[in-house]
Amino acid sequence: MDGAHPVIIIGAGPAGLATAACLSVRSIPYLILEREDCIASLWRHRTYSRLKLHLDKRFCQLPHMPPPADSPTYMPRDRFIRYLDDYAAKFDVVPEFGSDVESAVFREGDGKWVVKVRRVENGEEREYVGRYLVAATGENAEPNVPKIEGIEGFTGELIHSADYKNGTKYEGKRVLVVGSGNSGMEIAYDLSSHGAVTSICVREILQVQVMSKEMINFGMHLLKYNMPLTIVDSFLILLSNIKYGDLSKFGIKKPKDGPFFLKATVGRSPVIDVGTIHKIKKGEIQVLPALSFIEGDWVKFTNGESHYFDTILFATGYKSLANKWLKDEKNFLNEKGLPARKFPDHWKGENGIYSAGLSRRGLEGIASDARLISNDIDSTLKSERSMTKPSC
Repeated sequence: MDGAHPVIIIGAGPAGLATAACLSVRSIPYLILEREDCIASLWRHRTYSRLKLHLDKRFCQLPHMPPPADSPTYMPRDRFIRYLDDYAAKFDVVPEFGSDVESAVFREGDGKWVVKVRRVENGEEREYVGRYLVAATGENAEPNVPKIEGIEGFTGELIHSADYKNGTKYEGKRVLVVGSGNSGMEIAYDLSSHGAVTSICVREILQVQVMSKEMINFGMHLLKYNMPLTIVDSFLILLSNIKYGDLSKFGIKKPKDGPFFLKATVGRSPVIDVGTIHKIKKGEIQVLPALSFIEGDWVKFTNGESHYFDTILFATGYKSLANKWLKDEKNFLNEKGLPARKFPDHWKGENGIYSAGLSRRGLEGIASDARLISNDIDSTLKSERSMTKPSC
């Protein structure tokens, strides 16, 4: 058994790094465990080449270190990874790489968390003990592929967005993108731009707000000045209607609620248009309804149509795996591995457990979680020290 640690952080993505930095600023020791061999493995290995931050870098910075002044407003993938590397270096964040957490159990006897780890390179088992535990493994730990009848018989290529880099090899091929969130819309644009015959299917029950990045950033600035969310949402819906018009005839339905309300209540992000809507209107990208089943190379849709495809790309998101290793009798996480408590009470549980970056609030939410966690731990430790200080 390794020595005890005041705080154990599981995950070395942006959430883990931000929490580690905030603890370092307050001189609170910690241990950070990471399954992969690098920090921010999702950003390095599971993102497509053209990806850029959809928000102004001011809303994407981690605590205590803004991005460089000369970096673009909407930082591309490689620049953001460089920022994370510099961030880890500045705060001397050195994770225990190759540490696959198998379980984390609260020990009632001494009020400590016992974390069991299996080393990736040799299968060696290790055990760590900590007073506080931070789940920072992120919402996007494992690609999610829906179960579809007949998928095992598809003779073409099946790929998840986690493995997509660019559309170079898809020129002239018929590609179906399943999923109409930001990744699906942007990948569809990239495929079409590389000459693929691109279709994207949109579930009938899914309604999305389509916004430009300038609209969303303007809205975020208004919210910073305490303008009511309902007014900001109404203004953005008006701007979206003026810019994009009625998209229902193209198979895209807009919900009645605004983008910030949906993000705050159900964690659903608006679609930030990168040019996809223009291609849809021009007929360069076909919008299809929900997928029904697959038969060979043919895909059947809920409207009765069938289409042939060379490739099916699933931009169907990821899922958290935190509830697989967290043995938590207090139900801190729900069945999806996300906080059971709603925002803004999501970040803290009982017995010294916290979550960072699991609230579907993006990088700004990660920064907020990290500050709250470090402040809470620091306050508790200071209170305990004052109580044990000998009286004069």
